[in-house]
Amino acid sequence: MHKYKKIAIGAVLGSMAGYAYYYFVGCASGTCAITSSPINSTLYGLFMGGLIGDLFNQSKAKKEEKENGHHS
Repeated sequence: MHKYKKIAIGAVLGSMAGYAYYYFVGCASGTCAITSSPINSTLYGLFMGGLIGDLFNQSKAKKEEKENGHHS
């Protein structure tokens, strides 16, 4: 579970940021695919936050490999 902690934190923060973007900026015309709906913007933020959280997991894994002398 510890392996997915940063991904989960990123996903939660991303979903909050996605909803905040919808709430404060949104789409006045209603034709925007992502920001016209709170569900779409929240899910998009969740996905992007999870990806960013996963980047932190990957960089940590590469750092540990270098420290242990393993190369890919």
